[in-house]
Amino acid sequence: MLGFRRFPTGPRLPNRPAIQRHEWFAVTVAFAYFFCVLAAYYVIRPVRDQLSAAVGSTALPIFYMATFVATLALTPLFGALVARFPRRIFVPLVYLFFIAGMLAFIPLFRIQDVIGARLIGSVFFVWVSVFNLFVVAVFWSFMADLFDAEQAYRLFPVIGLGGTLGAVVGPVMTKMLNATLGVSALLIVSAVLLGVAIACILALSRWSRRHPVAGDETRDERVIGGGILAGAIETLKSPLMRRLALLMLLGDSVGTVIYALLIDYSGATYATREARINFSANIDFYANVFQVVLQLGVTRALLVRFGPAPALALDGALKAIMLAGFAVFAGPWIAAIAVVTRASAYGVFKPAADTLYTRVDAQTRYKTKNFIDTAVWRFGDVIVISGFNLLRGLGTSVPGFAALTVVAAASSGWIGWRAAHSKALASATTPTPSETSR
Repeated sequence: MLGFRRFPTGPRLPNRPAIQRHEWFAVTVAFAYFFCVLAAYYVIRPVRDQLSAAVGSTALPIFYMATFVATLALTPLFGALVARFPRRIFVPLVYLFFIAGMLAFIPLFRIQDVIGARLIGSVFFVWVSVFNLFVVAVFWSFMADLFDAEQAYRLFPVIGLGGTLGAVVGPVMTKMLNATLGVSALLIVSAVLLGVAIACILALSRWSRRHPVAGDETRDERVIGGGILAGAIETLKSPLMRRLALLMLLGDSVGTVIYALLIDYSGATYATREARINFSANIDFYANVFQVVLQLGVTRALLVRFGPAPALALDGALKAIMLAGFAVFAGPWIAAIAVVTRASAYGVFKPAADTLYTRVDAQTRYKTKNFIDTAVWRFGDVIVISGFNLLRGLGTSVPGFAALTVVAAASSGWIGWRAAHSKALASATTPTPSETSR
């Protein structure tokens, strides 16, 4: 801990309440917003994952490539929305688009015997994967635009609990509805939750007009402008954004290898579609319960006292330790690894990494962050899973994959530490008390 004190990411934050009086409304609504977003995803995620388990990890390169292509196609459309409309318009439009897509799958699943279960399942895998990336990326971009850096350290872990709760409730609803009402009911529930999320966005936009970020009082009405591919260009040009993209790729390499090993284990262990859905739902449930523990007991304390650097390093260390164990314990140990690493990724890494975007300009906040969180992420999926299958074809065993992912996890922690101390962020100081008492 003494090492953390020598390398602070900014001035020590003054002692303040976890949530100040004027922030309660925004935090409550943002909490509900994130609950709806992740519940909408986790309700339908087990349906996607059982398809992966049914076909095995050898089919994942095709799925990930299709997802990457779909993400690239949507990226300039999102860039055009950001360039032409204020956030109070383009953020709800993103969610309306995914609501329409979710409802469109209902009649398709009802005639899946005609279309072919494998074909519709493959399309659904791509849709859910794109849906997850965009709705979550837009959520955190919106949060980084609502709050300043000091608020983000205090509030992001609290707001993140809303998503964690949604991620716990989602699998429970899946298990309840799957056996009796089927996939159509899950899609309707997901669409309704996204509709509630839109209502939360509108409420937060009104709050923001009453409590603007100091020095930038027109955020809700401004049009960001710029090119539709500005996010991709900035990612290539900026040393900081390249570092954050590398951080994303390293984290993704760990998660993708774990996912491939997990679905192979699920496919080999559970023979029926219902059993595979329930197994996936159980993994999600326990991972998200542990995520609550990390967010309440670790993440906020680290962010408020030391900034994001130690939290990013801790995430890499947790993943490396769990994966080192995989070299010794095979089989069911992969389930424990999935639980701990997912909890850390979304309970420690994500809130810490997203606080960095409160200290950059609006175009970076929306376009560049979205490009990294979607296109770069899915590009990583394609490369990693293709490499995974190639190495397995060459005879790489489970201990070999464990060793490689340990290196990636440790590198992620180091790159995260360095990114949080980047000179590009050093000029953005923590706001003074007068700036945060609005």
